[in-house]
Amino acid sequence: MTDYDSGLRERLVDVGVELLAAEGLSALTLREIARRAGVSHGAPRRYFPTHLELLSAIARRGFADLADRVGTAPGPGTDPRARVAALARTYLEFALDRPGMYELMFRHDLLESGHLGLRDTSLPLFELLAGLVGEVRPEADAREVAGALWANLHGIAQLWRWNSLQLAVGGKDFGPLLDAALAAHLGAVGGR
Repeated sequence: MTDYDSGLRERLVDVGVELLAAEGLSALTLREIARRAGVSHGAPRRYFPTHLELLSAIARRGFADLADRVGTAPGPGTDPRARVAALARTYLEFALDRPGMYELMFRHDLLESGHLGLRDTSLPLFELLAGLVGEVRPEADAREVAGALWANLHGIAQLWRWNSLQLAVGGKDFGPLLDAALAAHLGAVGGR
C-alpha cells in the first residue's frame, strides 16, 4: 500500500469518526464518508470492500480511545477495588461522552464479523476488568462477576443516555448508581 493509499484509508476512518460524533450511527454510509473525504463514492470500497469493514475500522478507533482512557486511570499500586471503580467510571464517561462510537463498538454484527480482529481488540479491556475483579473477590469466578458488572455498567450507560434512570432515581450524576453496582458485584466497601 502506498503512502497515498494508507493516507486515504486513514482519512476515510477519520471522517467516519468525525461523522459518527457529529451525526450518529445512522449517518455512517459509505457514500457520505466518501463525500466528506472528498473522494468518489466508490473510493472507500478500494480500502474497505464492505460497509462492515469500514465500520469495524471506525469501531477499532473507539476501542483504542477507550483503552487509552483506561490507561490513564489509576494503575498498579492502587487498591484493586479503586482500580475497578476507576475503570468503571472511565467506561461510563466514555459511553456518555461518545454515544455513537459506544453504540458502534458493541454492535454484535461487527464483533462477530472478524473484521480487523475487532473482537480481539475488545477482549483485553474485559480481561483487565476480570483480573482486577479476581483480586477483589478471589473466592468468586472473576470472569462471571466481571461479566455481570460489565452488563450492569452497560445498562447504566444506556439507561442514563435515555434519561430513564434520572426519571426513576433522580440525580444529576451516575456516581451513586456506579457505587451501588460496584457494591452489588464486589461487596460493600470495607466489608460492610
